[in-house]
Amino acid sequence: MTLTRRTALAAAAATLAAPAVLRAQQVRELTFYYPIAIGGPVPRIIDGYCEAFQRESGITVKPVYSGFYGETLTKAVTAIRGGTGPHFSVLLAAELHSLRDMDILAPIEDIDNSAETKAWLSGFFPAFMANSLAEGKTWSVPFQRSTSIYFYNKAMFREVGLNPDAPPRTWAELVDAGKKLTRREGAGGRWGVQLATNHGTAQWTFGALCNQVNHTLMNEAGTEVYFNHPRAIEAASFWRDMAFTHQITPQGVTEWAVLAPNFLQGTAAMIWSTTGNLTNVRTNASFEFGVAGLPGKEAPRTVVGGGNLYIFKNANPAERQAVLRFARFLTSPELAADWCIKTGYLAVRPDAWETEALKRYTAEFPPALVAKEQLPVATGELSTYENQRVYKALNDNLQALLTGSKSAQQAMADAQAEADRVLRPFRRG
Repeated sequence: MTLTRRTALAAAAATLAAPAVLRAQQVRELTFYYPIAIGGPVPRIIDGYCEAFQRESGITVKPVYSGFYGETLTKAVTAIRGGTGPHFSVLLAAELHSLRDMDILAPIEDIDNSAETKAWLSGFFPAFMANSLAEGKTWSVPFQRSTSIYFYNKAMFREVGLNPDAPPRTWAELVDAGKKLTRREGAGGRWGVQLATNHGTAQWTFGALCNQVNHTLMNEAGTEVYFNHPRAIEAASFWRDMAFTHQITPQGVTEWAVLAPNFLQGTAAMIWSTTGNLTNVRTNASFEFGVAGLPGKEAPRTVVGGGNLYIFKNANPAERQAVLRFARFLTSPELAADWCIKTGYLAVRPDAWETEALKRYTAEFPPALVAKEQLPVATGELSTYENQRVYKALNDNLQALLTGSKSAQQAMADAQAEADRVLRPFRRG
């Protein structure tokens, strides 16, 4: 789908349905920090949206491409505290509690609480709003959102006698398929399945594994975690067993960045990845591949992830209004559909899936529907106060688990103890 003038005008029409106060701004330029966490033409796409918005509104939006999510967060916070911060940024949805604690956010209701804005906010998928809401207010807008899914090589499935149209749905099926697909000898070596275990990603993978045994890792307030719960230990044990007992996935640390290249090069038969890699894999795979919801202990379950759009308090009131106008433009049905088609990230609103463009695309390429169909069995991403410190506590111990230096029980007990220490000041009563 090309971002045509018709598409831009349709998006603008949705924007101009906003209250008059949004249409009368004198703001001429906005700056936002944008994370580049996957390969592909994302900067070019974002540049195109900004240019389309400028043509329709007269407001220039200048994106600053600032590395991965963690790097973008650090740069944004540093700039804000130094008095030169961006007006808004796309950051991990899971950073909600940490960003609120920094007192740098402007909630949507404080910018505009009109019926039109309330109706717009009510139009997002509820699963994506889970990391947006706190204390009765909306602190971010879903945009670059995904679920964890898995990609599998259908040719390899056929080669080892597996049904390419019946990918694993349970842990037992995953282990069975992984054993058949893994080759540890010769130049044609490959792993049955690969999951990311590096800092910054391991906690996302682990959130999916825990959901697969019907366990949630934190409370809604972001003040408690449940790492040493028996079900969390069960999830950790299964991950360790895949590497050490079943030997279908590598031991040690597997970087997020190698998953898609390994899959495309044939050294991994299955990878757990993001919907945001869908277009990349479709464009570059030289073989027939499938897409499926992550297997669970008994049935598929997954985790949502990705980035939301946050508006910062350092923007003046007129600038906040202008950012909100851009957010409505960016999440209009037409642009949300365009974004989904071009990147593989999910369109975050049901009405986007009713556009003719997205209907045609999913009819032509049904795998694009898999992630959307997983939303009813998805859990929110791990999100707490002092999020990065809690992530580090968990990820350090997950890596110890996967290098063999700790048992599942010890790793989860140690992660719990450190997270409790970090979160203790945020508990009331």
